[in-house]
Amino acid sequence: MNMDRIIKLEQVSRRYGAKLALDGVSLEIPSGVVLGLVGANGAGKTTLIKHVLGLLRAQRGSVRVFGLDPVKQSVEVLSRLGYLSEDRDLPPWMSVGELMRYSRAFYPRWDSAYAERLRQQFQLSDSSRIRTLSKGELAKAGLLVALAHRPELLVLDEPSSGLDPLVRRELLEAVVRSVAEEGRTVLFSSHMLDEIGRVSDRIAMMVQGRVVLNGPLHEVLESHRRLVVRFPQSKDRLLAMPGALAIQGGPEEWTVIRNGGQEAFLNALHEVRGEVVEEGQATLEEIFHARASRHAVETTENHAG
Repeated sequence: MNMDRIIKLEQVSRRYGAKLALDGVSLEIPSGVVLGLVGANGAGKTTLIKHVLGLLRAQRGSVRVFGLDPVKQSVEVLSRLGYLSEDRDLPPWMSVGELMRYSRAFYPRWDSAYAERLRQQFQLSDSSRIRTLSKGELAKAGLLVALAHRPELLVLDEPSSGLDPLVRRELLEAVVRSVAEEGRTVLFSSHMLDEIGRVSDRIAMMVQGRVVLNGPLHEVLESHRRLVVRFPQSKDRLLAMPGALAIQGGPEEWTVIRNGGQEAFLNALHEVRGEVVEEGQATLEEIFHARASRHAVETTENHAG
């Protein structure tokens, strides 16, 4: 395996009873990038992350982190990564200072000076008990523990869920600064698309256990267009057009999210006497909803076939 690939999943599947949580997922994360894992709640993001952490064994396919099996070689893998989850499961009876000293024992590379700088930056009192911390302070304490041993890989699973916008921004800025300073690799899972767009180099979109889009963020944004098309007469529905992922509106004016195939799309549009009256770059949210809608249509058609 090329060690430039910090994480590599090949055709990973996981079923919980009748529910297929991961459906043949293949994903590679290169060294030194922030990959934003996008998806609605229940799309499979947390299940994927549990495989990366070695908490679940792939029922089908393979998972490698640093070229290692995270289940069989869990100590080696976990010592090199930092993890912050939505749950922020920290010992409630400890003080912040005790949490730092307790965590230090597990990580040979723990940087006490760096941990103290983070504590001061996050304005966490050394003597404050974990059980007395606000949601925002809990998230900061969790991020401190995740960062202080300077991990090669940082895994963030919905880290800012339930936090107010100011705390969310502070957390994201700390992550971005850490990555910029040390070239850290980050797997960042969120259903908040504005966060993903702000911090990610690459994105992977998940829908119903499958990765439906994966690539550099700038390429994803540049390759999807939002068009407003108009017709001289009303139309009850607009037939599928080449490259169109989602079509909404009517009866005379429709909004289309298109990916690729510009010439074929325009030729098909002219054949039905339509014209483009507005065009721009689609937002990440529009792309996600268009891709999710397209996946739902294709799934229905496959089942019908």
